[in-house]
Amino acid sequence: MRVGDKLPPSRVLAAQLGVSRMCVVNAYAELLNEGLLAASPGRGTFVASAFGAAPENSALPSIAANPSAGTLPADSVIAFSGGAPAEEFLPVAAIRRAIEAVLERDGAAAVAYEETEGYPPLRAAVAQHLASLGIRTAAENVLITGGCQQALDLAVQALLNEGDTLLTTNPTYLGILDIARIRRLRVVGVPVDAQGLRTELLDSALVAYRPHLIYIAPTHHNPTGSVMPLHRRRVLLRIAAAADVPILEDGVYHELSYGDEPPPPLKALDEYGIVVHANGFSKIVLPGTRIGYLIVEGGLRARILRVKQAADICTPSLNQRAMHHFLVSGALSGHLDRVRRACQQRRDAALKAAQRHLPSGTRWSAPSGGVYLWIELPQHGVTAAQLYPIALQHGVSFAIGSEFFVGESDPSAAYFIRVNFAQQPPLRIEEGMRRLGAAWRAASQQL
Repeated sequence: MRVGDKLPPSRVLAAQLGVSRMCVVNAYAELLNEGLLAASPGRGTFVASAFGAAPENSALPSIAANPSAGTLPADSVIAFSGGAPAEEFLPVAAIRRAIEAVLERDGAAAVAYEETEGYPPLRAAVAQHLASLGIRTAAENVLITGGCQQALDLAVQALLNEGDTLLTTNPTYLGILDIARIRRLRVVGVPVDAQGLRTELLDSALVAYRPHLIYIAPTHHNPTGSVMPLHRRRVLLRIAAAADVPILEDGVYHELSYGDEPPPPLKALDEYGIVVHANGFSKIVLPGTRIGYLIVEGGLRARILRVKQAADICTPSLNQRAMHHFLVSGALSGHLDRVRRACQQRRDAALKAAQRHLPSGTRWSAPSGGVYLWIELPQHGVTAAQLYPIALQHGVSFAIGSEFFVGESDPSAAYFIRVNFAQQPPLRIEEGMRRLGAAWRAASQQL
């Protein structure tokens, strides 16, 4: 392409390539950051330079060095866009000790093939851990997976066929939309409010679309951060059971609560045997270990096991044994307490910084757990997609909210952004929000 040529809209290019729109948005973002592209709100994205010369406003302001915040180089981007925990939260020393202990104890067995269902002592430890959340299950009902994402994918493969309908919240977790796209499923979204899924709309949705599975994250929902109250959880279970539709529960953020104690997981309340519970340790211990699990009983367990055998034979043995050692040592409880305190501190910093720096008319709710702040920009200004390239030029990134919505949604979806406040320490949060506010003002002036 030549300088001045206009690139296709991200949604169009994503459809042409058969990839998620976020892939294209991220690719455009890299090219913008390198100075190869330029974005103009309302007009589009254009080739800016054949040589990658940096744009005039590429110099980014820096914050003062601080032992707890770190020095922010002038050319770095403060990333609020990811879904992983901050690296400083990760108990590297404890996991190193666990790996060393496992290798010393088990020798070659620690790196050999493991049972497809998972390392038996880890399955027992997970069952015991879940009892503290109100989920009573036997070790044989625990299936260890390669992270929670694989747990979700295995359940979807076992429960749905190509062309079947998956019902979820609107907005919903981006990963489940990617799974649905790859598996060629039809996705239907039910709107949410401040208390999660609007269960008064569920009956009509079940009748109209006849879904084969309901996917939901009832506690610290990604991306909104909402928590379903107990009465809605019971209503959801009752309606789904009456319609004979199973529920796939994503509980990955349930233990990252630092406000009031959330209601029990759906699996703990399930009197009908319809809930498959997916969870993992990636958000609270080590993302790279990719240890997740499914809680599933009966004939469905055998179906999911066959799918897993075809997918990867088994989850890596060393990771499982190290995680087992970490759990039974009692280290998880203290680690979780530290992570919760840090997340609460960073959430409070994000709320204060948003109040100071984001434009008048911006709206958000204070989450009681998880790692995300769901922000609605003023609708008299730029959309999130229009703001994104300008924000990168100002040295800050976020997740575009419209990517989390199902189908053609309300026009207001274009004005949402998701901020992962847990990825940055307080001083970087303050600077990031300042940059975000400055980017919004600069982009709005170009309208």
